[in-house]
Amino acid sequence: MRLDLRLTGCRAITMDPARPAAHTIGIWQGRIAGLDEQVADLPAAETVDLGNAVVLPGFIDAHTHLAWNGRRTVDITGLTTAAQVLDRLAAAPGTGWIEASGYDRRIMQHPLTAADLDRISGGRPVYVADLSGHACVVNSVVFQQLPHITSDGWLTENEQLAARTLRLPYSLDEITTELRTSAQQVLSEGVTMCAEAGIGAGLIASSPLEAAAYQQAQLPIRVQLMVSAHVLHDVTADPSDGVPRAIDLGLHTGFGNDMLSIGALKLWTDGGMMARTAALSEPYEGSDNAGRLAESEEFMRAAIIDGHHAGWQLAIHAIGDRAIDFTLDAVQEAQRQRPRANSRHRIEHCGLVRPEQLARIATTGMVPVIQPTFLYAYGDDYSEIMGSTRAPWMYRGRAFLDHGITIAGSSDRPVADGAPLRAIEFMVRRQSSGGRPIGPDEAITVEEAIHAYTLGSAYACRKEDVLGSLTPGKLADLVVLGDDPRTSDAIAEIPVLATMVNGNLMTQPAS
Repeated sequence: MRLDLRLTGCRAITMDPARPAAHTIGIWQGRIAGLDEQVADLPAAETVDLGNAVVLPGFIDAHTHLAWNGRRTVDITGLTTAAQVLDRLAAAPGTGWIEASGYDRRIMQHPLTAADLDRISGGRPVYVADLSGHACVVNSVVFQQLPHITSDGWLTENEQLAARTLRLPYSLDEITTELRTSAQQVLSEGVTMCAEAGIGAGLIASSPLEAAAYQQAQLPIRVQLMVSAHVLHDVTADPSDGVPRAIDLGLHTGFGNDMLSIGALKLWTDGGMMARTAALSEPYEGSDNAGRLAESEEFMRAAIIDGHHAGWQLAIHAIGDRAIDFTLDAVQEAQRQRPRANSRHRIEHCGLVRPEQLARIATTGMVPVIQPTFLYAYGDDYSEIMGSTRAPWMYRGRAFLDHGITIAGSSDRPVADGAPLRAIEFMVRRQSSGGRPIGPDEAITVEEAIHAYTLGSAYACRKEDVLGSLTPGKLADLVVLGDDPRTSDAIAEIPVLATMVNGNLMTQPAS
């Protein structure tokens, strides 16, 4: 055998307990051919000395939004007054929709209203997306097309979706450009695979043809597409198949290849903490608001059960503890009706978990797909609205592991910083950007945090047989770092020197 590439002079953290460290990595036909003495005597077409850099398996972001992240809208992130926002929106080019992103109602001196937006719209429809993705502010031009909705401009959840639907669809060319922009960003952060959390319909969808944009884009990263459960429809399959609803051709989890595939069926059971719509068993601190479930329990339970019957892995958005209760009940009912070994259903976010819910999650075998950076970025606010008793239960780490639960790391990009190293640092330190300790007993080790963004996320995406560790035979995806996270005092600041996908080494794009 002649290697395509030999990487030498590296400090590899393989994440493979059978061989946890290596200094030489051999690559052949996009896969890891061997480590150290296994490849030492083999000829190689190219040898690269990494100068004692640290090498990890490529990071896997198990829940992200590439198209949304790459979308070109008016950025109003961090603006705190209506005057600032309106000045920026007034300069929006074109004649169609004015779209803005990064709105944070919590930091505004006075929240935006439809009347505010009318002052600068010039008759154009205006859609200002809340940072959470679960709310928006629109102007009167939009409201005229939504006669059943009354509001001062602020819309959440299904009402927001009704407004957003008026703007859809985006063109395939637009989506393709957005995807390519995001792909370059995630590569610069060491991410080699992303799970796109909801295409085809629902809160984050861009077009009913969305999957075609991923085929057209031919991205340099691996992508797994979660299909929205809203596209399930009645099918006349043979009764023995036990499939009452499916998507066209009966496609489900696993279709595709190692670069682009169909992953889980995405379902929503509640909203988010930022918009105060996550469904809680007790109200948000200092209020009588306990959030709400996304749809009727009957509707959501049917989607979960039908998706399970149709062979899907389920990715169920559940942030509040009430939503998690509902999710666990529905999944257990689906398994009772049609037992499926290793179904590996997921709880997306799993944001607020009461102590007694931990054993139930373990029993169902569900995988929490968490976003630690939420607490780094927004932890001060979230701690206040949860109160001292519940704050330590948010986006858990240690308690999951102690119950034998596999956790998968993700970002929910662009809701929060997508860099895995930032998330890993939070999982170890459990401190917000303001220095506030948040559930310090949930801290885990650096190795455990890295596992969440490598083997843990690979497991959640059903890819652990080919990704997640530097093991001979697995796909050659890796990230080269300027320092060892296990010994660094500033994990989030470690430079990403290069990222490899499928054996192709790419230098970090200029920042």
